[in-house]
Amino acid sequence: MLLTPPSVLAKYDVPQHVLEVLERSAVEHVSIVGRRGPFQAAFTTKELREMMNLPDAAMEPLDPQILKAPEGVQVTRQQSRTIQLLQKGSKNKPGTTKKTWSLDFFRSPTGLTTPKSPGEKSRLTLAHTALDSASRAVPTGESSTLETDLVITSLGHRADPSAPWYDPGLGHLRTIGGGRVVDALGRRVRNVYASGWAAMGARGVLASTMMDAYAVADTILRDCFPGEEGAQTTPMGEADAEAERIQEAAGAGAEAESVDVLPRAKDGNVDLETVPQEVEVGWREGRVTDFEDWKAVDREEVRRGEVLGKERERMVWEEAHEYLASVRPRRA
Repeated sequence: MLLTPPSVLAKYDVPQHVLEVLERSAVEHVSIVGRRGPFQAAFTTKELREMMNLPDAAMEPLDPQILKAPEGVQVTRQQSRTIQLLQKGSKNKPGTTKKTWSLDFFRSPTGLTTPKSPGEKSRLTLAHTALDSASRAVPTGESSTLETDLVITSLGHRADPSAPWYDPGLGHLRTIGGGRVVDALGRRVRNVYASGWAAMGARGVLASTMMDAYAVADTILRDCFPGEEGAQTTPMGEADAEAERIQEAAGAGAEAESVDVLPRAKDGNVDLETVPQEVEVGWREGRVTDFEDWKAVDREEVRRGEVLGKERERMVWEEAHEYLASVRPRRA
């Protein structure tokens, strides 16, 4: 985003107020700092290729030594593709563009010194690291500093600590196969599911979390309609099938070790028509949105985008909240 021309971003769904800030941006170089090396990098080949093809920026070449696989390490197909791209470098060669970027591997930020007088830059202290036998980044004792005007942290995702079934050790909700939520005692919370980063932590890109959401939807279908063939939204992958086998192996024992949090109807089944009181209150007060609200916001974003000649103009939550309050009927 910081290196892409705003004229390119304007065609997509980047909000207008963000584009206005980027138009004023004076950023000329971006250093991407990573605690470990290129073989442990979490970005995808597609993401890296997009960086390599930035129209107005060039990547600073990497030391060829760090692109060599450690002795005795089996390189995956994904890693091999990543290394090949890094060896090839960016489409624009260094020195041919005003803007540049670099991948600073084996560096771990340890401190930030702010400017003491006008004209000075902040100084980011970086501990040099190496991998131990468990592939964890450990300091070597050496360090260096990096002058900078801006620091953006990207230290992983933590789910809301106040959320029910949050595990502080994991940094996200506790789940078992298929996104089924479990409590602190390891009991399955019946009819409660989680997906994406809230369920598995900060890993994968948008497509990964989307596929995870599909897989959790399949789990819900199989739980609601046991024994029915074809109750799934996507073909079941090997990992999903294995999770299902583990869940089925637990069998009645797992079902006995479960708890209910949703209201039940007279027949003993979960009453799916009854909305928890706190959700209903939030809905009446406009703090909780439903599918009709989402569709209204979607239509309005597309309409605003058409006026500006782009696919949509996204609203921030406060703006969407104000819009919904102005168009939806009063909730009794």
